[in-house]
Amino acid sequence: MLTDDSLTATRQLMHTADGRSVAVSRSTPEALPDTTGHVVLDTVCEPEDTAAVRTTLTPAEARVLAGILLRQAAAVERPRALEPGRVEVDPVGGDLYAIDVRSHVLAVDQPAGDGGGDAAPTPVELCASALASCAAHYAGRYLDRHGLSRDGLRVTADYTMARDRAARIASVSVDVTVPGLPLERESALLAVVRHCTVKNTLDDPPEVRTCLNGSARAGTS
Repeated sequence: MLTDDSLTATRQLMHTADGRSVAVSRSTPEALPDTTGHVVLDTVCEPEDTAAVRTTLTPAEARVLAGILLRQAAAVERPRALEPGRVEVDPVGGDLYAIDVRSHVLAVDQPAGDGGGDAAPTPVELCASALASCAAHYAGRYLDRHGLSRDGLRVTADYTMARDRAARIASVSVDVTVPGLPLERESALLAVVRHCTVKNTLDDPPEVRTCLNGSARAGTS
């Protein structure tokens, strides 16, 4: 088992239902000169681990771990992180997909009721999450700039799906909670949050060009 952080370029942590924390990372050729890099699995020894260190995984956890391993293996084979502005998505199994963003790995799945394994949020949920987390980022930076506390900062987003076609989110309600925010700062913070990058993108949608196999013949849609 490797636990030295100097051997790892990136580390992703997942928590299992049986209380384990499993870290998946990759070693670098600089740290291990005689190799081209390895995928490293690491977990913490517990007092009850007298003979072996092991964990049990639910099927959903196993799918998530499989996705992480696949992406880390790909990163070892392609050691350079993706350039900012690019996202790559690869299938793991069923409706579970691994998303590579720079040196980070995300995942999406579908609920069990829709035929998925419910191992990760859906793409639509990530869309709403992007808006809420971007709002939180802008709110947090505003508080920092003005020497105000982030304690209790919380952002929620409630969304509804359209009932007609095409399939889409019909509405999103974003609520920012900042306990103790001075009254005279409320309108300024709200203005900042309302102009976060993701909100600006939704207000002025980008042109989206969808291609098949990178073919420039495909039109914009």
